[in-house]
Amino acid sequence: MIEILDTTLRDGEQTSGVSFAASEKLHIANFLLNDLNVDRLEIASAKVSEGEFQTVQQIARWAKSHRFIDRIEVLGFVDNDVSLQWVQNAGVKVMNLLCKGSLKHCREQLRKTPEQHLADIHNELKKADAMNISINIYLEDWSNGMLNSPDYIFYLIDDLKDTNVKRFMLPDTLGILNPTNTTQFCRTMIEKYPNIHFDFHAHNDYDLAVGNVFAAIHAGIKGVHTTINGLGERAGNAPIASVIAMIHDQLKQKTNVREEFLNRAGRLVESYSGLRIPNNKPVIGDSVFTQCAGIHADGDNKNNLYYNDLLPERFGRSREYALGKMSGKSNIKKNLEAMGIDVNDDVMKKITKRIIELGDKKELVAQDDLPYIIADVLQLESNDRIHIVNYSLSLTQGLRPTATVRISIDGTEYEQTAPGDGQYHAFSKALWKIYKLLDKPTPTLTDYNVSIPPGGQTDALVQTVISWNFKGKDFKTRGLDVDQTGAAIKATVRMLNMIEKM
Repeated sequence: MIEILDTTLRDGEQTSGVSFAASEKLHIANFLLNDLNVDRLEIASAKVSEGEFQTVQQIARWAKSHRFIDRIEVLGFVDNDVSLQWVQNAGVKVMNLLCKGSLKHCREQLRKTPEQHLADIHNELKKADAMNISINIYLEDWSNGMLNSPDYIFYLIDDLKDTNVKRFMLPDTLGILNPTNTTQFCRTMIEKYPNIHFDFHAHNDYDLAVGNVFAAIHAGIKGVHTTINGLGERAGNAPIASVIAMIHDQLKQKTNVREEFLNRAGRLVESYSGLRIPNNKPVIGDSVFTQCAGIHADGDNKNNLYYNDLLPERFGRSREYALGKMSGKSNIKKNLEAMGIDVNDDVMKKITKRIIELGDKKELVAQDDLPYIIADVLQLESNDRIHIVNYSLSLTQGLRPTATVRISIDGTEYEQTAPGDGQYHAFSKALWKIYKLLDKPTPTLTDYNVSIPPGGQTDALVQTVISWNFKGKDFKTRGLDVDQTGAAIKATVRMLNMIEKM
């Protein structure tokens, strides 16, 4: 069983521009412990501010009342028990003591010898024991320590291994490791100290955090640190969703984390942090369970040929099939099935053609667009007498919009230009100039309605429905396009062909 410490509320809050309010921290803590079920939660650093102290107090009271208090941890410092007093007064029972894991940090930041630093650590441990506070130790800059001063690390641990330290935590503080030396260094620690519980704390500066967590566990590490959405200092920490999927699938090991809540945890922290989850973020990104290519949807219809172990249902999600210029009939069929819509092969061909045309104009056609597309397709007529050959719409600040329209009526083309109060108004005035020259009757526009499919995105299709009256008869036509005016023009051309038949 691999133990998971999540440090979103401590290290994750060190992300540039991220600061959680007290109520947000409590909500996140509640979700991560109650629902996601991480083993441990690092919620703050000691001595940050009075506001942080009150927040930690609030979380500690809640954790104690829900029997989570032993799973709440705070980062503290070797500072002659100032951090310990802060942690105790906040009501927390576990402190993660930040010690120096490299000789360079010990000498140049603390300005102390290893012997002096070790004496200070022992002083903190003695006081923590008297205060009944459990201690884990961070060996800050451990990765550089293993690269440049491993004997210093062994000197510290040799002296501390028989104390009341519960866990030794090995941070790649500057994100400099790779899977090869992570394996080597972690294996060295485990072989030298087989009775110590080690945690590994990765940073993502080279985009290797998850790979390094894999290497650490593969070497025998029993605990790893994560953050929701990979938040953290600089390039962030190892994202919990990727880590959990990797542990369960690649390493075939178990955790207590409930996979089905990973996506909700990501969305919760996304909302509070203000940092959007990239669409292609593994496990929780909007697009990662979406098949775009038609051949993939076809393969999924044939014994799930394009599935892997990352089934979206594991994470409280569902597989989707994108609709756009790369869509095939299989993509469209999957979406229609999901909506309970059945169409014949002829209509399917027309829908496919229409979606590809729309896909050339916009990034994505949403499933919510499908009923609009079907309605649009079913109205198409192959024997239309009137067609739009071309049109140009001009919108200039301080000037009235202008439209130039060229249409074909029974194979003969006509063109006119007119200004208007809006782009569609200019279009219709140019059109009616042609009709006036031809002495053709025109209808009266009685209503104009624009709608976007529910749930539509910023690039969603627009449906325009226009109501007309022609020689006492009321009727409606509709048009579908990515542009509102384009949709209205299509509805208008459909109307022209209808009145020709009248």
